[in-house]
Amino acid sequence: MSDTPRETPAYDPQNIFAKIMRGEIPAFKVYEDDRVFAFLDIMPRAPGHTLVIPKAPARNILDIAPDDLAAVALVAQKVAKAGIAAFGADGVTLMQFSEPASGQEVYHLHIHVIPRVDGVPLKPAASVKEDMAVLAEHAERLKAALTA
Repeated sequence: MSDTPRETPAYDPQNIFAKIMRGEIPAFKVYEDDRVFAFLDIMPRAPGHTLVIPKAPARNILDIAPDDLAAVALVAQKVAKAGIAAFGADGVTLMQFSEPASGQEVYHLHIHVIPRVDGVPLKPAASVKEDMAVLAEHAERLKAALTA
């Protein structure tokens, strides 16, 4: 193992999540404020699987400004509580991956917020693209729970 720190690659503003946030690619948005954007994963591991991202350009947890990370964390908590309410979940799983060794595939910081029901396993990652009508209904349920 080297003592020399590795240089992190630069943020790419053309990543798919940046395009979603800018409205260049459609998404099922459930929350937005001046610092954070949240939308449904189109290949959810469970109903209500949401991605919470900063509006600031950040590759992952290694390069995000602390205030932007705090804003993302606060929204992830809001979405977690709403997901439990909207989907009758018993708990919630939050996941964040940074760099290839961790499993990160999209290089815009994101936190997966996944409502969980006791005894129901997660679907494998990126395995089943959900029906768009189902996602639309899930987005409405989450938005209603977020404003309750």
